[in-house]
Amino acid sequence: VQLVESGGGLVQAGGSLTLSCAASGLTFDDYAIGWFRQAPGKEHEGVSCITGNNGRIYYSDSVNGRFTISRDSARNTVHLQMSNLKPEDTAVYYCAARRGMYGSIWHIWSRYNYWGQGTQVTVSS
Repeated sequence: VQLVESGGGLVQAGGSLTLSCAASGLTFDDYAIGWFRQAPGKEHEGVSCITGNNGRIYYSDSVNGRFTISRDSARNTVHLQMSNLKPEDTAVYYCAARRGMYGSIWHIWSRYNYWGQGTQVTVSS
């Protein structure tokens, strides 16, 4: 299984970026895909998740209303559209995959089965 993130970069506060997570080696629709971020010296924070079967979506309070997650089953890809970015959004962003999902664990890094290598997002003030 391979998860590859792309789309990170440097953006000014108030700007937008779209991250993508391309998955291979798995039956894509059987897996929930989560996005996490890790700022220096901090733990992995769950940002958003979209399930595979019914497309249920979860967001953390810190990004709700600013980030939008979507999945493209034809391309085995999940996108994270980020708008109105803030300096505190600066982090390495990772996607992760878990077979099956339920609401109480979507934000827990260790409960996923596979993880990508991450992409840096830097928001300047």
